[in-house]
Amino acid sequence: MNQPEQQTPIESDQDERDREAAQILDLCRKRGLFLACAESLTAGLLSDAFVRISGASDVFLGSAVTYTNEEKESILGVDKALLDTYGAVHPQVARQMAHGASRLYSAADKRFSNKVIGLSTTGVAGPGPDGDKPAGLVYIACALPYGPNHSKPGIEPMSDESDKFGSRRSEIQYEDSLRSRAWVSASYIRELRCQGDRQQVREQTVSAVLRLVLDQLSGREKAGNQLARF
Repeated sequence: MNQPEQQTPIESDQDERDREAAQILDLCRKRGLFLACAESLTAGLLSDAFVRISGASDVFLGSAVTYTNEEKESILGVDKALLDTYGAVHPQVARQMAHGASRLYSAADKRFSNKVIGLSTTGVAGPGPDGDKPAGLVYIACALPYGPNHSKPGIEPMSDESDKFGSRRSEIQYEDSLRSRAWVSASYIRELRCQGDRQQVREQTVSAVLRLVLDQLSGREKAGNQLARF
């Protein structure tokens, strides 16, 4: 009698997120790095991706859920003029949020100084648009520290394509402000166009952040300020 064919279990989205989060935590442990988040539309869901994993507390430091512009400015140091001009759903807001999370949690203890990877999420979860920004438009960013007084590989103002997202002048000024605090890091920014309802948009955002961090830690992307669209 023929035996029934064995079916290979299909990995769920949650299983995949758990696997990727565990990989990130392991890579951080090996390199003496820590993780901190600055969340807007995910509102803690990104943090949950890490704390679901046993032993996450030796790497994951916490999350600042900054849902309003006022919180983004006062807690994370996001530029008020940038928020007033472009709103919270903007690639440079995501970038400044990621840097802000790095600085905020690095200051908590000297053990964390210049060793904190900052992650951020900001966007429109839906169900409808936010002004002229459609539901599903999301920006995520990751700031990977290199430590004070180290060379900064590949960090330059973004290409001319970034002009529609904000002036180069503000980009350069922000880099200068980082240098003045001896804070050196590479940042990555991604634009997402997520589909589905609010929860699906938030889950897709978390998945994209995890892949972004893995790309960085695995060396699959060149260091530097990049705005990639997916």
